[in-house]
Amino acid sequence: MRTIRTTVQQFVDELDLSVFGVGFSVSLLAILVFFLNPEASAAQMGQINEYLWTEFMWVYVGTMFLMVVFSLWLMFGRWGSIKLGKPDDDPEFSLLSFFSMMFSAGIAAGIVFWGPAEALSHYETVPPLVGADSKTPAAAVGAIQYTLFHWGISYWVPYLIVAIPIAYYAFRKDAPMRVSTLIAPFVGVDNLDGFWAKTIDILAVFATIGGIATTLGFVGKQFLTGLTYTLGVSLGDGGTVLMITGLTVAFTVSVTLGVKKGIARVSLFNMAVFALLAVATFLLGPTNYIMNTGLQAVGGYFGQFLTMSLYTNAAGTGEWVGNWTVFYWAWVFSWAPFGGLFVARISKGRTIRQVVATALVGATASTIPWFLTMGGSAIYFERNDIAPMLEMVDQYGVSVSGFPLFASLPFGEVLAAVFLLLVVTFFVTSADSSTLALGMLTTGGKQHPSTVNRVIWGGLMGGLASLLIVGGGISALRSSAIITGFPFALISVVAIVGMALEFQSVRPLLTAERDRPTPGTSRSAASTDDD
Repeated sequence: MRTIRTTVQQFVDELDLSVFGVGFSVSLLAILVFFLNPEASAAQMGQINEYLWTEFMWVYVGTMFLMVVFSLWLMFGRWGSIKLGKPDDDPEFSLLSFFSMMFSAGIAAGIVFWGPAEALSHYETVPPLVGADSKTPAAAVGAIQYTLFHWGISYWVPYLIVAIPIAYYAFRKDAPMRVSTLIAPFVGVDNLDGFWAKTIDILAVFATIGGIATTLGFVGKQFLTGLTYTLGVSLGDGGTVLMITGLTVAFTVSVTLGVKKGIARVSLFNMAVFALLAVATFLLGPTNYIMNTGLQAVGGYFGQFLTMSLYTNAAGTGEWVGNWTVFYWAWVFSWAPFGGLFVARISKGRTIRQVVATALVGATASTIPWFLTMGGSAIYFERNDIAPMLEMVDQYGVSVSGFPLFASLPFGEVLAAVFLLLVVTFFVTSADSSTLALGMLTTGGKQHPSTVNRVIWGGLMGGLASLLIVGGGISALRSSAIITGFPFALISVVAIVGMALEFQSVRPLLTAERDRPTPGTSRSAASTDDD
């Protein structure tokens, strides 16, 4: 009894009551509304979603492009050598662990959902910019090219824009580990408990709720579809809610092992299974087609990057861009508070250049082969009547795409089982890292929020995700991401301005600090410590 009382008291004592109270109330209200009237709620969300992408498409598209430009400057410019920590701080995690955690938390479980599905969807409904007829070779190249665009460099930059100022101020100036820290250049580290800071943290909770619910919803739907397709097990609406909520809470409990023992180990396991499945599919699948179509798609991605980045289909309705590009950018904007906070948490001791390069170079280089292999295989099987990919999508929904793909390969049952395992493990890291971030957000920036806090958020997010699936399916999940991601498109611009002001003013001091030799160390050796 004393242990329970102590645990509850620890949970209450650590709370930032305003941020937790508003975030918890909104989450609970959303669950109740969807539970009582799911169809009307989904329809209302759809209307808000359509208004945002029709009236403010330029905000999503323009902000993402600004983030890309600024991130490239951070990687190649003179601010890249600034260390996220004290001069003598060493990285807390090895490069492999750091990369694995960033990749698993950042790319989320969306990569296993959309890997086999997105290019197949674009092959049937061709992006307007591609300008090819549906289900033609040109449509196949354009479909993979746009998939790379959505999951390439641009996907990673919102995390960096949020993570870097938080890590800089938290590890160098002892600011709290919370999203509102990114306005420290304007208000000062000692004034991060004011109105604007609280407002940003509350908006961060809203955005994180939408982003997590979207991701858990997608992967939960894929898991349930996999059970139906491979085992013939079909759960009703009640079973769906119980299954996804239960999985989320169960996996959230694993966070109690901590970042090093829990998330880091699962992330490394994720990367191993991810790489194994990609290599096996590449070698056992249509290797020549993947390479020939993929190389052309990669060339189109880099050659038309600027055009795709600023494309809004102004001459048409813009609906395709709204349903895909704006959705993806909004989704990652809604993940930026949580993903950025998590990346900041694990970046201590690294330079800005190292963090940015890990995302833009390392993560993108790991992502591209996956989408080339999965997208190319799905299209090849459909084109050559090896597997009725589009027919299965019509029957089961887009979440089924991976299962007929793997069933068509040698050792198909084994690969399908490994794919289902990957779905589960990515679900684990999404639930773990996101509830950890929500705990940090709602406790004033504590790096180790209580287990009670994390389990509460895990239960709420699992419940909301499952109700979004039941109430509106993929459309409701898209809508929730676009709606909750909008505020952070604007807040990210504030973060960019703040970083520019701070790094410009502090760079000469950091250069002198870097070049100053420590006792017993030569000047030439000391000058390379931060690079």
